[in-house]
Amino acid sequence: MTQAPTPTADTVRRLVRSLLKESANGTPGPDVRPVTEGGEHSTWWVGTRHVLRLAPDREAALRQRRELRLRDLVRPHLPVAVPTSVAHGEWAPGLTYTLDIAIPGGTAEEHDVSAVGEADLAGLLTGLREVPVRQAETLGVPRTPPRSLEALRRMAVAAAERLAAADEFDPARLHQLTPPGAAQLAAQPGAAVLAHHDLKGEHLVVSADGRVRGVLDWTGTAVGDPAEDIAGLALAVGSGAAVRAATLAGYGARPCLRGLWLARCDTVIRLTDRLEGRDDSPLQLLRTRLGRAWETILLERVTEPREDTEDDEEV
Repeated sequence: MTQAPTPTADTVRRLVRSLLKESANGTPGPDVRPVTEGGEHSTWWVGTRHVLRLAPDREAALRQRRELRLRDLVRPHLPVAVPTSVAHGEWAPGLTYTLDIAIPGGTAEEHDVSAVGEADLAGLLTGLREVPVRQAETLGVPRTPPRSLEALRRMAVAAAERLAAADEFDPARLHQLTPPGAAQLAAQPGAAVLAHHDLKGEHLVVSADGRVRGVLDWTGTAVGDPAEDIAGLALAVGSGAAVRAATLAGYGARPCLRGLWLARCDTVIRLTDRLEGRDDSPLQLLRTRLGRAWETILLERVTEPREDTEDDEEV
């Protein structure tokens, strides 16, 4: 198998000079610098106005081609911005790129989301629900089965004991989620929607006043469990804000609590993996996400979530 090339600053500069008119007359062109946040694409800032994303392998290239079509499908349904590509093609044989217009703002790791920003997130969740699932699947968006919360709970219980030994977490907190509770919060048949599936902080563009201005990186989008996006928001902006946004979007107690516990179990497992050398994510970021996911919220007092008929509708 041929080794995929590694993009360098020179690779990016040559590509940018071929794409942007302002650098076609022999001038040096805009500065290029790598984006340090995680992600499977090699991502570069191009001046202050553009972002260049290069797929590192053929699987990522397939997802990027699909993403370009998907962004056009979701854009009319969302109240927040979705990146717009001004150029796309191949930067190496079989490996794609897209040059996108940068959405102004920071990330949810840099700016707190305000109450109005929570309404923006509610609009995001509402809009994703409205995207026609069959059209998304026609574009090649996969359908992902819901995760077993009970299986995840068992993994988290074991991980929590190891975190306790490292003085990182009180495992008794997981006792709130019992096996019957996990069964009660199982995903409901027919509840699948288009889900971004990676709503972490660096993928939310947030302005200094706390408004959510855009959502980045649609390569992991799938038709599946809406609780996954609620879980992602719990990691990005905290459980309270995530549940308030989901409730405002029309989700009932069941998917909100399910998303909350998906996030909580995930954070315990991820932090354990990091401490034991199986994950290279920034340690402080994982600790921050753990704190956000384990915020206590009023909804947890609900012991028998009402089955919202809207949540159970067939797609």
